[in-house]
Amino acid sequence: MRFRVWSIPWCIGAILWTCGAFLAAAAIPPASARATQAGVRNAASGNDAEITFRRVFKSSTPELIEIVVRENSDNASYEIRQLDDDAGATPFTVGAALRAKMFALAGELNHFQAQDLDVHRKIASLGEKTFRWQQGTIAYETKFNYTLNAAATQLLQIFEGLARQQESFELLTRRMKYDRLGINDALLECDSDYTRGLLPEPQTLLPLLDQIAADAHLVDIARQRARTLAERIRHPK
Repeated sequence: MRFRVWSIPWCIGAILWTCGAFLAAAAIPPASARATQAGVRNAASGNDAEITFRRVFKSSTPELIEIVVRENSDNASYEIRQLDDDAGATPFTVGAALRAKMFALAGELNHFQAQDLDVHRKIASLGEKTFRWQQGTIAYETKFNYTLNAAATQLLQIFEGLARQQESFELLTRRMKYDRLGINDALLECDSDYTRGLLPEPQTLLPLLDQIAADAHLVDIARQRARTLAERIRHPK
């Protein structure tokens, strides 16, 4: 009987080829895994990402602040109220430049995925704050009382500034309708917030300030203050 003898180099080559083919096949995820990965991508693609900021601080005024900003739309919403008040969001706008900054900061925070932002020290309660990122069915969020994270602090300041800005808008609007003598005090608050750089997009207040300045039913000192503040916003130094 004759035996076929394989040369050693050929045998090694055959073995290596077989092993390579096996490893390549093993590297391809099973159909179920591929379907899951595709499902995650599809859940996020084609959907506008949004960031939600929520602060709950009981026994303060306000107790609840919630703001939702969308990545590719000026249309945003806010809710500022006491917890016992009726729920209901109000639409407002956030410009493209500010939104880009906000979403860039969220990107630095990995869209809040697996982020522990709290300082974990014994300090007074400053209200529970939540950052939430959502795109389609994919969502991540993180909660904290106080943070030293630079990106999180910047994002928090923007959201709290937007809340303050909308509170000023609501206060000025109410005073124009129901308390014309008190509108000057509201303008003083707004002016102080602008001077301290607390309003992220003060230009959104310009139509209301122009309306106040032109209203002959209001006291002259308030009308002049509105004109001066509008001028400072239009021509910042």
